Amino acid sequence: MTSFRATVSNCLWSLVPAALICLFSSVASGQNYPTKPIRIVTSETAASNDFVARVIAPAIAEPLGQSVVVDNRASAVTAGIVSKSAPDGYTLLVTTGVVWLLPFLQTTSYDPLRDFVPITLATSSPNIVVVHPAVAANSVKELIGLAKARPGQLNYGSGTTGSASHLAAELFKAMAGINIVHIPYKSAGPAVIALIGGQVQMMIATSSSVATHIKSGKLKALAVTSAQPSAMFPGMPTASASGLPGYEAASFVGVFVPGKTPTAIVTRLNQEIVRVLNRPEVKERLFGVGMDVVGGTSAQSIATIKTDMARMGKVIKDAGIHAN
Repeated sequence: MTSFRATVSNCLWSLVPAALICLFSSVASGQNYPTKPIRIVTSETAASNDFVARVIAPAIAEPLGQSVVVDNRASAVTAGIVSKSAPDGYTLLVTTGVVWLLPFLQTTSYDPLRDFVPITLATSSPNIVVVHPAVAANSVKELIGLAKARPGQLNYGSGTTGSASHLAAELFKAMAGINIVHIPYKSAGPAVIALIGGQVQMMIATSSSVATHIKSGKLKALAVTSAQPSAMFPGMPTASASGLPGYEAASFVGVFVPGKTPTAIVTRLNQEIVRVLNRPEVKERLFGVGMDVVGGTSAQSIATIKTDMARMGKVIKDAGIHAN
């Protein structure tokens, strides 16, 4: 009897590892994902992040078979919330490139490459090199020449120190080898108003913030900052082709999950989100607010992020920039 019980016991115990292996394999492969609602954490309403999140959320809910809710939080805390969430695919982050550049500007609670996995870079928005109409320059080449002839006399506006508009201008300044003075504002909006009023001479601004002012003649556009000409501004040259070779400064919005999220779940989310982004009506909707669809794989997104971190990290370090 004892021998029989021992044999049964050994047989039962031998089944436990196999059951656990089966369970873990199911989780790792994402076979049962998702089984509950998904939350997309993003910044305040009306921001570009929020717009992208609200385009994606309802469109992926049906194929995933679960509700997808958008959770708006203060932009300063979104990355921290998601980096500390379980890596199970039920908490996503939609944010801009600030998530991978902020650690260069101040101490953060997260490491962008360790604590996040990009599902995809969703959109890219070209910036515009704009000047006040009184500035005697009609191209990037002429603007650089003017700045070199008058070192320290031209100034540029931006949002807060360390903002996208600030870093884009600092990259321009470094690559052109010019001395222009930075005038920071509380946000990009007041900076644009100051540019229109002539308090500052130039700015590298998002297309959505200056497009109407360019059309009205209140601002003069010199170039787009994308690598290729933008369909949003037909006929406008790139900064790279019109005086500053190699210059590129796009604004990204990406979708992320916490680090260590199973690859199968990342792949599933990537497939559904990229499929949505490539719908003609979605592309048109995003284009209407100044965004081009990027899409692509997680690996491609990581490569782009690493390139941007290396380039902009050097600019931040060399200029001694620290966030407010």
